[in-house]
Amino acid sequence: MIDIRSDTVTKPTPAMRAFMANADVGDDVYREDPMVRALEEETAALLGKEAALYVPSGTMSNQIGVWVNTREGDEVICERDCHIYNYEAGAPALLSRVLMKTLQGARGVISAAQVEEAVNPSNIHAAATTLVCLENTHNKAGGTIYPREEMERISDLCKRADMRLHLDGARLWNASAATGIPERDYAELADTVSVCFSKGLGAPVGSALCGSQEVIERARRKRKILGGGMRQAGIIAAGALYALRNHRTRLVEDHANARRLAEAVNELPGIKVDLEGVHTNIVMIEITGNATAQQVSTMMKEEGVLINAMRPKVLRAVTHLDVSSGDVEKAIEAFARISRKIRS
Repeated sequence: MIDIRSDTVTKPTPAMRAFMANADVGDDVYREDPMVRALEEETAALLGKEAALYVPSGTMSNQIGVWVNTREGDEVICERDCHIYNYEAGAPALLSRVLMKTLQGARGVISAAQVEEAVNPSNIHAAATTLVCLENTHNKAGGTIYPREEMERISDLCKRADMRLHLDGARLWNASAATGIPERDYAELADTVSVCFSKGLGAPVGSALCGSQEVIERARRKRKILGGGMRQAGIIAAGALYALRNHRTRLVEDHANARRLAEAVNELPGIKVDLEGVHTNIVMIEITGNATAQQVSTMMKEEGVLINAMRPKVLRAVTHLDVSSGDVEKAIEAFARISRKIRS
């Protein structure tokens, strides 16, 4: 079965499994796990931050990021389709007790002008706007890359307005691989950055929140409150460390496979892809023929390909290290057979 539902379905490679099996471990709550410490130090250095905190999931990393950057009753500006707002179970309201103000972006990108207009005036009638959240790459927009120039304008605005900036960089590795811009050049624009090891990098578990030493110390307490303090976590941290050291450069292969898939299926009747929106490893596939995305997903499964329906007429395909170029060709052939059935 070819699985292009998400890059979260990746499995540890044999070399990663061997590295994990031989990991030296300790109690991380006591800060005595050497693998976790190495992972945090290398991640922080790579992103140009003072410190990093290893956590079980990207949702926990993002939500701690929101929590340490706000006070109860504050307002947070974000893009309408971002992960923090749509796919984290309403956690900003539950944990940080903040309001989320959503702005409509263009392929997931909101501008500094939009942010500036959305900031509440400083008076007792309005919630204090204290945080802006950006996502790079943007999942729901199709793995699109946030232009660094626009991020810099938003970062400058946040500094002038005494606001903070959090970057959901779950797939920041992909943005860097596609543009050649080092991760630290994106990360330097934000106060806190969340990065994920269990998507494109292929580790089995974990994300990290990066920021100043003072912020990460407060984040460590938040992690404990959420039940995220782990003991001999070095076994899983070793997988993330191996991925960080060995899997970043190969992401361009996933991008090439995504481009091949996008261009091929876009030529099929009943199917459309916005090729200008295919920046990295995610392809949003619109069904223009007489079928729903869920129906096509079911037919693709019968063809030996797993793919997710994201919206009533839109599928999302994600390439990753467990999807070869040959697998992509087989997926294209499956789409071609289905296309003949659904063309309008």
